[in-house]
Amino acid sequence: MPPTRIRHRLTGVAAATLVITAAAPATLASAVPAGGATPSATVSPGTVSPGGRVALNVDGCGTRTARASSRVFNDVALAPGSASASNLFGAATVFSDAAPGSYPVSFECGGPGGRRVTVTLQVAPGAARGGLGGSVDSMSRAQIAVGGTLAAGALGAGIWLLRRRAAEAR
Repeated sequence: MPPTRIRHRLTGVAAATLVITAAAPATLASAVPAGGATPSATVSPGTVSPGGRVALNVDGCGTRTARASSRVFNDVALAPGSASASNLFGAATVFSDAAPGSYPVSFECGGPGGRRVTVTLQVAPGAARGGLGGSVDSMSRAQIAVGGTLAAGALGAGIWLLRRRAAEAR
């Protein structure tokens, strides 16, 4: 691949990474205790349907363990991702019968009596989507026909190009 193509691809990847990074903080629920003191915590995504999973993260505990608790999921033990990590991570599944609304998620550093921080998790109405995510049942017969036609056309064009190259090579 020529160097200019590589440069163009790397530029595209960098631009996509920048867009994703810029959009990511909008999906997080986070809090820092009053007075700007540590620790800080996040729940991602900040809004979830019953039965959905959330990622839990607390930073600045100064301990190697923490616990996250809420009325909408079981208590979760948080642990560092590596030996040098200062963040503590975990994941939880929101109860499938959780009612829509705002729920506090408490993070406690170390053991009982450790530093605490609380963030809010929003539970949206409806159930978590699973399986194919509804992509199959929402397609009409016309959409399936157009997709099949496009696939057949692409296959035919590919065969035509291969036969043309083989004929030119003779």
